[in-house]
Amino acid sequence: MKSEDIDDSSAPLIEHLAELRKRLIWSALAFVAAMFLAFTVWNPIFNFLTWPVCGALAERGQDCGLVLIKLQEGFFVAIKISMFGGLFLSFPIIAYQLWRFVAPGLYRSEKAAFLPFLIASPVMFLIGAAFAFFVVIPIAFNFFLTFQQVGTPGVPVPAEPGSVTPHTAGITFQGSVAEYLSLTISFVTAFGLCFQLPVLLVLMGKAGLISSRGLASVRRYAVVAILIVAAVATPPDVMSQIILFAAIYPLYEISIYLIRRIERRREAELKAEGLWVDDEEDGKDNA
Repeated sequence: MKSEDIDDSSAPLIEHLAELRKRLIWSALAFVAAMFLAFTVWNPIFNFLTWPVCGALAERGQDCGLVLIKLQEGFFVAIKISMFGGLFLSFPIIAYQLWRFVAPGLYRSEKAAFLPFLIASPVMFLIGAAFAFFVVIPIAFNFFLTFQQVGTPGVPVPAEPGSVTPHTAGITFQGSVAEYLSLTISFVTAFGLCFQLPVLLVLMGKAGLISSRGLASVRRYAVVAILIVAAVATPPDVMSQIILFAAIYPLYEISIYLIRRIERRREAELKAEGLWVDDEEDGKDNA
């Protein structure tokens, strides 16, 4: 490796800490500015987030209304939406500051390898979040709302004077604003993070920490692990857990395929340079 392939940044520790402090300050300022911006439009953001439950209620001919259980609940809902929106809006700046801090210490080949993963990570998070919001949450909320029932009053029985048919208690959804927001954000965050699986596995495969053969050999354990994650990350309904598993397991198989392609490309490059050593031939020589 040539010395000019790496940036001239052999600064002492104190300079690295100063650079880290600078990047953290810029990231914090970007988050605070984005949070204040999101606070000014928290109501439209909340209206957008209520689309799944309002659609499910509209299918049943019910009005879409959530209630404030506590006096201060509305304010804290606005703050929570502002923080969530601020993190979303400021993420590109935060990622750029992270890249500016890490990049000087990387070789050019390492930069070329790391940058695609830095871009793929937020893209996969957005895909997972969109899948949760537009597909999974409406299905889950429709399932939850099936436990409502219409109340009926007791009616006198003509053939039996003095007796009435038993009444039926009504069960109607009157959700808390804060509870609904927490449930929706939990869904979106869980799916967004789970969709990071191929990014993480391919990055580890490119670094040589795992292999496609190793991942393929532990499929049965991966199935169990994904089922456990689905049970923990989603509310306790079977439908959401099955959907999350059906979305995550194919990503595991795609990761194996991508890592196998990386291994084949690496093998071809080493063979072209005359540096490839076959494991089977090496084992025979040692024998």
